[in-house]
Amino acid sequence: MSTQGKKFRIAIKNTQPLLVVGVVNAYCAKMAETIGHKALYLSGAGVANASFGFPDLAITTLNDVVEDAKRITQATDIPLLVDIDTGFGGAFSIGRSIKEMIDANVAAIHMEDQVSQKRCGHRPNKNLVDKSEMSDRIKAAADGRTDESFFIMARTDSYASEGIDGVIDRCEEYIAAGADGLFLEAISSLDDYRKLKETLQVPVLANITEYGKTPLFSAKELASVGVDIMLFPLSAFRAMNKAAEMVYQDIISNGTQKQSVDSMQTRDELYEYLNYHSFEQKLDELFNNSGKK
Repeated sequence: MSTQGKKFRIAIKNTQPLLVVGVVNAYCAKMAETIGHKALYLSGAGVANASFGFPDLAITTLNDVVEDAKRITQATDIPLLVDIDTGFGGAFSIGRSIKEMIDANVAAIHMEDQVSQKRCGHRPNKNLVDKSEMSDRIKAAADGRTDESFFIMARTDSYASEGIDGVIDRCEEYIAAGADGLFLEAISSLDDYRKLKETLQVPVLANITEYGKTPLFSAKELASVGVDIMLFPLSAFRAMNKAAEMVYQDIISNGTQKQSVDSMQTRDELYEYLNYHSFEQKLDELFNNSGKK
């Protein structure tokens, strides 16, 4: 049986780097899949911002994230990587988080080494737990795994305070505790990705988020230093927000949306992604056959 975790692992092996795009809802997921992407991402910030209008400050819960994840996995077939922040509690809660994700048909998660009252990884004043506490989190996640192919990724925010040597020191313990891959947050140097990859020899993710600490490295640049996964967590979401803002401003300024129509996705394009006409055809068949013997 090809589980979502197996699909994710195969995708990592088959593409260097694997481009993983963020989606904030099921429709975005369907568009990304149709366009040809091989893996998707649900950001904790995306859940907080898009579904609840909250900042990314550990306000949303496990149930909030699971609900958004389910909507995506029910709409698409490609593997989904999910941000579970610091695991949503202690050891038993982390184990439950993993079981819930697997039950939701999620392929992989990443969990970070910040304190439970976490902050955005590209903001100042982050506080980290020590490496033994993070290792315990990973052990709890691995113990909660009901599918051995489910991919557990350790994210470290230690680069800002401990440098690449501190990152490597931490990550060695995270791998020993059961992490399948590593997520380095707010890295500024290609050489540091190379150093980590050469030292630890496990899949490494580069978070290429806009307006953050990490330069917008290209896939070619990251492949040259051995990076396995390239993450675009909120790129489409930011573009969607800007487009929506412009339409709202156009309507309130001009009393019409006419000037914005050319920048919109058409009704036909929407229907194409949704496979709308097949649903309508089914309704017609049911209606036309109703009452017939």
